[in-house]
Amino acid sequence: MTLTFDHTYARNLPGAYLRVTPDVAPTPRLLVLNRTLAADLGIVLSDIDAASWFSGATLPPGADPIAQAYAGHQFGGFSPQLGDGRAHLLGEILAPDGRRFDLQLKGSGRTPFSRGGDGKAAVAPMLREYLISEGMAALGVPTTRALAVVATGETVWRETALPGAVLARVAASHLRVGTFQFFSARGDKAQLKALADYSIARHDPDLAGAENPYLAFLDAVIDRQADLIARWMGLGFIHGVMNTDNMAISGETIDYGPCAFMEGYAPGTVFSSIDHQGRYAYANQPLILGWNLARLAETLIPLIDRDPDRAVDLANDRLHSIAGRYRTAWTGVMRRKLGLLGADAGDAALADDLLTAMQGADWTLTFRRLADPAALRPLFTEFTAMEAWLPRWQARTGDGVSTRIAEANPAVIPRNHKVEAALTAATAGDMAPFHALLAAIQHPFVETEAYMLPAPTGFGPHVTYCGT
Repeated sequence: MTLTFDHTYARNLPGAYLRVTPDVAPTPRLLVLNRTLAADLGIVLSDIDAASWFSGATLPPGADPIAQAYAGHQFGGFSPQLGDGRAHLLGEILAPDGRRFDLQLKGSGRTPFSRGGDGKAAVAPMLREYLISEGMAALGVPTTRALAVVATGETVWRETALPGAVLARVAASHLRVGTFQFFSARGDKAQLKALADYSIARHDPDLAGAENPYLAFLDAVIDRQADLIARWMGLGFIHGVMNTDNMAISGETIDYGPCAFMEGYAPGTVFSSIDHQGRYAYANQPLILGWNLARLAETLIPLIDRDPDRAVDLANDRLHSIAGRYRTAWTGVMRRKLGLLGADAGDAALADDLLTAMQGADWTLTFRRLADPAALRPLFTEFTAMEAWLPRWQARTGDGVSTRIAEANPAVIPRNHKVEAALTAATAGDMAPFHALLAAIQHPFVETEAYMLPAPTGFGPHVTYCGT
């Protein structure tokens, strides 16, 4: 077995965590192990070790479990102290290619940050994160990854009694906007600088010698996040809880609680059970991108320049560029999805007009079938606007468009009815539907008919929960 840890976060950032040991799972049972990811990370271990180490039953050699501290705006309201309330960072591992990753257990018990919670997780939410994060990875979206899910043998009480589980999660880091807010709220400039320096060293080492490394760091995070949200929007993905503590500095998608993929296109779509005002609706995600990045910029003001007014001006200059940078990233995503050749000044308007024409039509299948009007028409209750749009699009495509469309647009996504069916079966002890769905979404550009169709009549409205 091979699993070697390092602990740069703990060494470099005292005061940014608390040491705490995961709860001991009484009868761990491995539900799923991501063997491909394990091999990529250079991890070699048996199923017995995986069940024990990734459930909290025993600690792997060299692990030094901690709960990370962070703050955050949750649905717009600021909490100065949140932190890992049901997660334990075991340490960092170095992949054979030199990349550094966090290895964290989620659902592994109470910590001093639990705020009254039990620190546990149920089988279904942990398998949901496994499914959706692996689906996102297959679609080329930056994301945390699921290494394993282990049933603990415990009962977790939510609305009913549920079987408990722990997720082993791998991330480029778990540094969040909320991590910066934690020290900023305390006025601790020394710790804030240490955090920023650590973040730059870990994610943007080339910026260490920049004239203004902290402003350059803000720039880099803006670019990563603009690209990430543009990718979400291109897939019809709705995160559902874009709080600042769920916005990773690395630009990875993190925390798959109340998330889902939109089927019929409706900009106001919300899946979260607690998002009553639609703050994190599909169409609002680019706006929240800017709002969250403004919160990061606020924390960096003391580091950007000694003159607070000049620091604010410099930060605002970057913030004012977010809308344009996002629009550029989104237009690039849409050019690929539309199979366009080259770039034209009218491409963004062409994409906008498509969205107007496709209201209510299945998001994924509309793009997949663009090059086949006969297959496209049945997706629409009213095809007139789409029929008028198609010649404009065809004028921008040229030869080979069918191939480009097939290469850029998935046939299979984790459709909500399939996900729910798999999780319901898994909760009852049947993992076969989960593994069948996982196999399909890991090859999203292969047309697997059983997983391509929208939800049947009568399914929904679909609601997702945070899993706590």
